[in-house]
Amino acid sequence: MKRYAIVGLGGRSSFFYSALAKNFQATSLIVGLCDTNQTRMNVANDSLVSLKYPSAPLPTYKAQDFEKMVEETKPDEVIVTTMDRTHDIYIIKALELGCNVITEKPMTIDETRCQAIIDAVKRTGKKVRVTFNYRYAPHNTKVYELLGEGVIGKVNSIHFEWALNTSHGADYFRRWHRDKRNAGGLLVHKSTHHFDLINFWLRSSPVSVMAQGGLMFYGRENAEKRGVTEFYTRAHGSEVAKKDPFALHMEDYEQLKKMYLDAEHEDSYYRDQSVFGDGISIEDTMGVLVRYASGAILTYSLTAYAPWEGFRVVFNGTKGRLELDVVEQSYVNSGGEQGAEGALERCTVTLRPLFEKPREIEIQGGEGGHGGGDPVLLNDLFGENVGEDRFGRAADHIDGARSILTGIAANRSLRTEGVVLVKDVLDLKD
Repeated sequence: MKRYAIVGLGGRSSFFYSALAKNFQATSLIVGLCDTNQTRMNVANDSLVSLKYPSAPLPTYKAQDFEKMVEETKPDEVIVTTMDRTHDIYIIKALELGCNVITEKPMTIDETRCQAIIDAVKRTGKKVRVTFNYRYAPHNTKVYELLGEGVIGKVNSIHFEWALNTSHGADYFRRWHRDKRNAGGLLVHKSTHHFDLINFWLRSSPVSVMAQGGLMFYGRENAEKRGVTEFYTRAHGSEVAKKDPFALHMEDYEQLKKMYLDAEHEDSYYRDQSVFGDGISIEDTMGVLVRYASGAILTYSLTAYAPWEGFRVVFNGTKGRLELDVVEQSYVNSGGEQGAEGALERCTVTLRPLFEKPREIEIQGGEGGHGGGDPVLLNDLFGENVGEDRFGRAADHIDGARSILTGIAANRSLRTEGVVLVKDVLDLKD
């Protein structure tokens, strides 16, 4: 039985501790919780108690006592679900204290932190696992399988459009993600999923990146240009916010109220900031052109204010074309049942061979969050008798690095308005 400690008890952490408590008691034991905020740790413990977890309430440790937690509770693995800019701190500390690590995406947010993690893995001999749940969604796995079988020959180009809607997409502009220093912007925080899928599907790595983008919808200046005249800083207590369909009213969501509104007295973190306020330093509209080592070219688009949630990806090859269309359920992080976040509403996979009629590919499964990937990932992480995965979906620190390097290079391209060679950012061959 493996022992797990969790650092970072915000919205994403419950995905892990709830699953461990409900489904994996035979293989796993949660031994400690660590966060900057005691209220959020108490919420996690209350949840575990309600789930009748045998060892709940668990011992809690403030962030400055992370090393003490590891020493006292002796976890085999540490699950890192903190703010992105602190991932490297806890990953490296955990490795140096003799633990393996499971980390939320993105592994980290820039090349300096990324290199430090790679060095720590080499130095300690321990392992880092990055939880790319989208790899495990049945339709994404099927695409991997089809491309590997060569159904469209050599892949020459990919067009990938991801749409975040006015619920999920807007949520990044209410939270700590709105400050690029915390998460590297959506090209790192969110697109790491998408760039990882391309790496996974193509079995390749990015070579060069060119990007354009900006803050074109959210933010006060954009709202003023559209004629908005009433503004507010945060939704709670604001009369103006009651008229704003983009406002998040935490008191209407039990979990958000407990985790954030009732925790503000400790750290003054406001989860419900106006998406049309000042201080937003991330982009909401992005376009990226990527060349891969395989020779394939990717055109990528991300919009954070779409009227629907999901993605479309098209592969053009020497023998035909493969199309994947996905519509997902909209959600606000921790605003409801986490197992339904990003759940599949509709999915089609269409194969269009050259000189033949197109045919739709049947996809099995797809229940659960993130297109059905969440339950498969959790079983791969914590299940019994997990055999070798013939699809190679388990992602290590190098996979984590490859995925963020596209976004990091894209951020550099935004600044320089030029083509960026990935090896000039961080050369993974060294």
